[in-house]
Amino acid sequence: MEEQDAPQNPVSGIPGSGDLSADNEIPGHASRDLPQDQNERLEHFIQMLTDDNEGNRWKAAESLGRIGDPAAVDPLIDALWDDDSRVRLKTAWALGQIGDQRAIRPLQRLYRMENEGAQEIIAQALEEIKHRMSLQ
Repeated sequence: MEEQDAPQNPVSGIPGSGDLSADNEIPGHASRDLPQDQNERLEHFIQMLTDDNEGNRWKAAESLGRIGDPAAVDPLIDALWDDDSRVRLKTAWALGQIGDQRAIRPLQRLYRMENEGAQEIIAQALEEIKHRMSLQ
């Protein structure tokens, strides 16, 4: 089955061992604390953030939010400026799930640029980050 034909829940599967090689990994993104297969999964979804298909980018942002690894924060921040509003909002949600303070200023900037409905989602992400920071 091709990636585009994959089930709607991208979190349920780990990419095949042939999907990623050392040659096409994004340096510095994988967390050293994760087992190798989880690092490969993390790298897979980080790479999907730049896929030509907006549905794949949306799924990648959701998956990275569910994984919750801070190594995904910088690529997710880059994805906040995606052309597709659904990708931007899912990315904001994902950053809220991770709860890293590096996302606060970019989310505040996006908040000022979006419509009222989108602002509500971004505000929730900002609140989630603040809540997670208060628990540390």
